[in-house]
Amino acid sequence: MDRYERILTLHRTLKAARYPVPFAQLKQELGCSRATVYRDIAFLRDALGAPIEGGEGEQAAFRYAAGEGERFELPGLWLSSEELAALLALNELLGRSDPGVLAGALAPFRARIERLLSDHASGRSLPMERIRVLASGSRRLDQNVFRTVAGAVLGRQRLKFGYRARSTDASTQRVASPQRLAHYRDNWYLDAWDHSRDGLRSFALDRISAPVTLAEPALDRAAEELDAHLAASYGIFSGAPKAWATLRFSPHAARWVADEHWHSQQQGTRLADGRYELKLPYSNSRELLMDVLRYGADAEVVAPVSLREEMKIMLQLALGAYQEHTP
Repeated sequence: MDRYERILTLHRTLKAARYPVPFAQLKQELGCSRATVYRDIAFLRDALGAPIEGGEGEQAAFRYAAGEGERFELPGLWLSSEELAALLALNELLGRSDPGVLAGALAPFRARIERLLSDHASGRSLPMERIRVLASGSRRLDQNVFRTVAGAVLGRQRLKFGYRARSTDASTQRVASPQRLAHYRDNWYLDAWDHSRDGLRSFALDRISAPVTLAEPALDRAAEELDAHLAASYGIFSGAPKAWATLRFSPHAARWVADEHWHSQQQGTRLADGRYELKLPYSNSRELLMDVLRYGADAEVVAPVSLREEMKIMLQLALGAYQEHTP
C-alpha cells in the first residue's frame, strides 16, 4: 500500500469510528511500521488539517474530534486503486458511448480524469485499450435536442417539441412537463406528462425535433405515480400492464436467462427437466416478443393465448418471407 492509499485508509477508518481507534489496529490496517503510522498521522493532521486527537505510544488511540470529524473531508479527490480502476472504466465509457452527445460537454471532465489517472500511476501511460465499451443498437441523436431536453428536466420547465412516432410515422406537436431522462438499451428517452394527451408518456429523444423550453414551470408528478405507470410493464413504452406473460427457455438458454433482469417483478423458476420458466407483466407485446425471438428455438411463449398466437403469426410471416424468396 503506497502513502496515497494509506492516508485515504487512515482517514476513512477515523471517519467511520465511533470510538478512538487503538494504535495497534491502525498499524495492522495500514500494514506498515510504527514510525510510518506516526508520520502518516502527522501528515493527515498537520498538512491536511484533520482534527485528530490522540496520544503517543503503542497503547495510544486516535479519533477525530467530536463535531469536527463529521465535517472534515480530504481536500481534492482521493481514490483507492480499486476506485481508480472503476474511474478508468468510467472514463472509457464517457469517451466511447454517445460520443456525439456527451463528448463536448464532458471533455473538460475527461481531461481532469486522465490527469488524475496519470498522476496516480506516477506518470505512466495506463493501458486504456484494455477496456472495451461496445454500443449495441444506439440511434443517432442530435446534441441540441439532448441538451435542451436535459436542461428542461433539471430546470423543471415545460417543453414544446415536434414528435414523429416510430410506429405510425405520424408527426404531432406536444407540450409536456418533463419528469425523468432515461437511458435504456443504449438510447435516450424522456418520461413526461403529456399535456396534449393528459397522461404520462415516454418519448424517444431521437424522434424529438425543435424542442423549446417554455417559461411555464413543469407539472411534477409523484415518484410513486411515475413508477406505477412507467415501470409497471415490460419495456420502455410500458403503461399499465395488460397481462402476465409466461415464457419457457431450453436448458441451454436457461444458463443465460436465469441471470438476466427482464423486469422488477419477474418470477423465475427452474423446471424439473432443466428448462427455465419466466413470468412478467407486459403492456406492449411487440417489444417483449422481439426479445423472446433473440433466443429462437430455445424460447417458447406459453401464456396468455393471445400472446402465444401473436408470436405464431410473427414466426409464420418470417418463414413466409424466406419461402417466397427462395433462390
